[in-house]
Amino acid sequence: MLTGFLGLGSNVGDRRANLQAAVDVLPAHGVEVRASSATYDTDPVGEILDQPAFLNACLRVETAHDPEALLDACKAVENALGREAGGPRHGPRPIDVDVLLLGDVEHRSDRLTLPHDQVLARRFVLVPLLELDLELATPAGDRLADALAHLPLDEGVRRAGPPLTTLGA
Repeated sequence: MLTGFLGLGSNVGDRRANLQAAVDVLPAHGVEVRASSATYDTDPVGEILDQPAFLNACLRVETAHDPEALLDACKAVENALGREAGGPRHGPRPIDVDVLLLGDVEHRSDRLTLPHDQVLARRFVLVPLLELDLELATPAGDRLADALAHLPLDEGVRRAGPPLTTLGA
């Protein structure tokens, strides 16, 4: 089993319910959720800024999946919860499940890069990840806390609510 970290996001419909539904469905896809960060209200970033704010959280998970199978599981969860394939990059969506880190695995394919290529660059990812493990680092040794300390404060990330409910909680 490998310990990994997933990022969740939603800005369509009942955002918290969408995140919770992802937590609830992941075990049926071979991904055991061990812990959740608090939820954070975050400003949109990327290519489409004129859209509703996101609710984000990160999860610590355990899985026997390799990186591609874990991505398949995340995509299956998105599909089961109403996210349609396609759509504009960084656009509005009911659910987004991103593979951020998976143990010490470094992986690159047309579909997936691990660690996630934005893990050190996005405040809305780093804040909840560090809540789960303040000592997290990439396989190359880059400390996430150091990356957060060097980011500008222009990306809005506000604590919105308690952690999502996990089976272990």
